[in-house]
Amino acid sequence: EVQLQASGGGLVQAGGSLRLSCAASGFTFDDYAIGWFRQTPGKEREGVSCLSNRDGSTSTADSVRGRFTISSDNAKNTVYLQMNSLKPEDTAVYYCAAETSTCYCFHSGECGMDYWGKGTLVTVSS
Repeated sequence: EVQLQASGGGLVQAGGSLRLSCAASGFTFDDYAIGWFRQTPGKEREGVSCLSNRDGSTSTADSVRGRFTISSDNAKNTVYLQMNSLKPEDTAVYYCAAETSTCYCFHSGECGMDYWGKGTLVTVSS
């Protein structure tokens, strides 16, 4: 059974940091890319950052570049999203998702991710 378990969300003050984790199981982790998305009510889902375990390439949204860092621990089948200098506008439910090989679908939006996990809520207070 494929599982993507996102965790690490919580309440933090503006300027603070959080680290989200996405633990994967049920598929060959090294052959997939893992992307982080976020969504708030009334807004479209936004791709935040993606990392390909196949070739190590990454893709990061302009809105978080320089503040958020994605990384992978292949021994633990886990991808992390380190979020620094958080802003109230970062408040959202964050989801992780997987696609085969590279971050093509994440980056282009022309195809869907293969697997999705349940989200974790991040709330940034001003």
